[in-house]
Amino acid sequence: MQNTHLDSVVLNRNNVQVLGTAGEVILYAHGFGCNQAMWDRVTPEFRSTHRQVLFDYVGSGKSDIAAFDPAKYASLGGYVQDLLDVCDALGLQKGVTFVGHSVSCSVGIMASIARPDLFDKLVLLGPNPCFVNHLPDYVGGFEKADLEDLLALMDQNYIGWANYLAPVVSAQGEAGAVTAELTESFCSTDPVVAKAFARTTFFSDNRADLPNVSRPCLILQHRTDSLAPLVVGDYVHAHLAGSTLRILEVQGHCAHMSDPLLVATEIREFLDESA
Repeated sequence: MQNTHLDSVVLNRNNVQVLGTAGEVILYAHGFGCNQAMWDRVTPEFRSTHRQVLFDYVGSGKSDIAAFDPAKYASLGGYVQDLLDVCDALGLQKGVTFVGHSVSCSVGIMASIARPDLFDKLVLLGPNPCFVNHLPDYVGGFEKADLEDLLALMDQNYIGWANYLAPVVSAQGEAGAVTAELTESFCSTDPVVAKAFARTTFFSDNRADLPNVSRPCLILQHRTDSLAPLVVGDYVHAHLAGSTLRILEVQGHCAHMSDPLLVATEIREFLDESA
């Protein structure tokens, strides 16, 4: 039996939005510093065929920031719990297609291991299970010291950090539309929350989780991505049994914002092929 009051609390806490009333469920999860609005260019492509669920992690977007618990969100397990709470509050028990961006790929992977019956398929856009290099065996893209410097910049000059990171993520330069949207999202996030999410994102290591995934996965890898280089996509593909890897001819880390029709087409083809 569902707890109606608890469900209402979760739906409000995570600013849950549901588009459509019929069809299989697609559940979208945003990346660090972002919010559910980043999927707005993709969701119209599935309005007539799917029931779509969007939410904000606690501390992001229009979620209830008062619910942010530094201890809970010091590990990705706290974000996994947000995801599962949303599914439970909506009464979802099976058949969910998870679509995650960046760090949410690891969140979705962990959730699918915890509750394999809940998820049908996983779509992973720009996954990076470990951002820190562990040479010579693994190249994640960053040295630990560089990431520590990035977090220090957040402390010293939060707006400067946002203005620096957004064009790096978008690969569009300072004047790009995606850069502007990312900058606005970064700047609208509480700095304390943002730093906690950043530390959890950049210092988590979920490589050991990959072999434990039992659901079909589509990996969407950007051709040129400073946050998830090609070698990372190859690594994820090699360690996710039976996964499909698609290289998107896209620069930057946010194809769902810069090339949404391409992303939607890849998702649609994956869903049709594995139906």
